[in-house]
Amino acid sequence: MNFYRSHVLICGGTGCTSSSSDKIEEEFNKIILDKKLESEIKVVRTGCFGLCEAGPIVIVYPEGAFYSHIKVEDVSEIVEEHLLKGRIVKKLLYKESVSDEKIKSINNVDFYKKQKRIALKNCGVINPEDITEYIAMDGYLALGKAVTEMTPEEVIKTIKDSGLRGRGGGGFPTGLKWQFTAQAEGNEKYVLCNADEGDPGAFMDRSVLEGDPHSVIEAMTIAGYAVGANQGYVYIRAEYPIAVKRLQIAIDQAKEKGLLGKNIFGTDFEFNMEIRLGAGAFVCGEETALIASIEGERGMPRPKPPYPANKGLWQKPTLINNVETYANVSSIILKGSEWFKSIGTEKSPGTKVFALGGKINNTGLVEIPMGTTLREVIYDIGGGIPGGKKFKAVQTGGPSGGCLTSEYLDSPIDFDTLTELGSMMGSGGMIVMDEDNCMVDIARFFLDFTVEESCGKCPPCRIGTKRMLEILEKIIEGNGEPEDIDRLERLAENIKTSALCGLGQTAPNPVLSTLKHFRDEYEAHVNEKKCPAGACKSLLSYRIDPEKCKGCTLCAKACPSSAIEGERKEIHFIHDDRCIKCGACMEKCPFGAIKLA
Repeated sequence: MNFYRSHVLICGGTGCTSSSSDKIEEEFNKIILDKKLESEIKVVRTGCFGLCEAGPIVIVYPEGAFYSHIKVEDVSEIVEEHLLKGRIVKKLLYKESVSDEKIKSINNVDFYKKQKRIALKNCGVINPEDITEYIAMDGYLALGKAVTEMTPEEVIKTIKDSGLRGRGGGGFPTGLKWQFTAQAEGNEKYVLCNADEGDPGAFMDRSVLEGDPHSVIEAMTIAGYAVGANQGYVYIRAEYPIAVKRLQIAIDQAKEKGLLGKNIFGTDFEFNMEIRLGAGAFVCGEETALIASIEGERGMPRPKPPYPANKGLWQKPTLINNVETYANVSSIILKGSEWFKSIGTEKSPGTKVFALGGKINNTGLVEIPMGTTLREVIYDIGGGIPGGKKFKAVQTGGPSGGCLTSEYLDSPIDFDTLTELGSMMGSGGMIVMDEDNCMVDIARFFLDFTVEESCGKCPPCRIGTKRMLEILEKIIEGNGEPEDIDRLERLAENIKTSALCGLGQTAPNPVLSTLKHFRDEYEAHVNEKKCPAGACKSLLSYRIDPEKCKGCTLCAKACPSSAIEGERKEIHFIHDDRCIKCGACMEKCPFGAIKLA
């Protein structure tokens, strides 16, 4: 075993990789080799650190120096100054990682202070492509404990007693689902992992698989032991190439170590795993559509009952949980149900991972104890709204969720509270909006997504959501009529109660929640033909204030459609019929003479 005086951890998640963190790693290795430091310094490609806004991220231990927004050309300076001379390059540090000349630990940066990592505990800590690093972090101890010290019934009881609820959407009790599958009749059973994460802006499951794939393998194997299954499948979308690659490496390593296959930990228990790639259909996140896709059929939902626990994959009893749910299992088995229940709230124990995005300073991945308030996530962890703009709403649950206003900022985040407020936990997307967002357009955006992703099997979803989208587009284009708002609401309620699966049943949520909290914006679009947020181009109208116009001609030169007329040092005028509502004139005017009418 080699011991190193310094470890250089580089984020290898999709976000940082897209910003050339792979090239940064190559440069570190190259320079370290050139300077003959390879026996002293180890470069490690890890999973996501969470603070995506600061990427690409490089952290150097043992100091814990948190370098952010690193470029390839910065590498030589870090090696020369920090790794060779011991002088931390402060100008490259994350702005909150240094105080009073002392380097803060990454956990003391404001973004991480109120987080508690269970599902993400190894992300950004270990090399996900090295099973020995996972084992060094107590990896596979839970599996060993389960198969050698516990009966399947005891494993299920531990999960039930923990109160763990499914992290993929509805929050169904995980232990109860395991129990139903275990009790189902049948000699052949399956364990599935739903990694078909399709919500716009959501990347929780992807990050776990990229940063800690063995946690899912271990948990699925434990689940197989508990319910009596010998075969597992991870259904993951093909658009996640890094996650797919690392998961396959992890499966191969687990087989090599005897942690998958026959006689696991010297027992007669056998469990095998395979990957199945999805083609990116959002509806395949629904469990019966996912099953149909694995079977080689078109991914379309089936009526329930029967539920997968009784008749699932190839009509056999099947257990399905999502990535984040599985990522909690090994910690619960090792530390016990009471430990897990001590975190979060009574009805929603544990933590929840959110992908925090939109109009927020600290975009990224956060894991918080259930019961943390929206205000704490948005302001204490997320760092508030950029540019001093006013908070307007937050969308939780993606296309299936709803928008919550500032009135609910102090509401605790848990399954039941969000549902009561007209939103939902969903898989964990959290999109923040400010005063410049039009809520009618937000509803249109999410509905456009669900219309595109509808499988077409049931008329309420196939036809109803399309009619709703047409009404929204009509309103946004300035052609709305007063009765359109009522028609939209009736359609939404009917679809909610008659659609076949969860996608269709929750598709109207963004419309219903925005109608509830921002009905005045709908009415302004319809009755006044105005967009209060100034976001809907068809309803915008620009005017030049004659008292402020100096005739500098900068606006006319910036206009791409020659809609502005006026001689130099004379008052200018905008022709509405030529204006394409691009806003270039307003941006260029140095006197603030151009305003939205």
